[in-house]
Amino acid sequence: MPVADALKLTCTACGQANRVPASRLGDAPKCGVCGAVLVNGEVAELDAATHDKMTRGDSLPVLVDYWAPWCGPCRAMAPEFAKAAKVLAQEARLGKLNTDQHQEISARAGIRGIPALILYRNGREVARLAGARPAADIVAFVRQHAR
Repeated sequence: MPVADALKLTCTACGQANRVPASRLGDAPKCGVCGAVLVNGEVAELDAATHDKMTRGDSLPVLVDYWAPWCGPCRAMAPEFAKAAKVLAQEARLGKLNTDQHQEISARAGIRGIPALILYRNGREVARLAGARPAADIVAFVRQHAR
């Protein structure tokens, strides 16, 4: 497969980097190591290592929701974020990072309030959005900034 046609996707289950043909995104590609589905329209719960691998190396845009369990607006937005993940399944990957458990990443990302959404593409931050949002706003935000 030519390099131009291959997408690099980090497995959210085991952290392994995988190469997937762009034309196969709709076929539920699986991780070559653990067999987990790589593109499934679900929100992934991220740990520090997976967060860093995805945001620095994945070919598809990655939208991370920085949240905490005690945050009411974060909990209220969770179902909307999940709806957006389903809509954006083949356009972007969505993940959540608990800022209480991963304070060093929150500090490095400059998170000052939650929920905070940061969109990464090609290893860098391209846009951020503060506050709880409905699914339609999340989808529009990704589509506007992911190109």
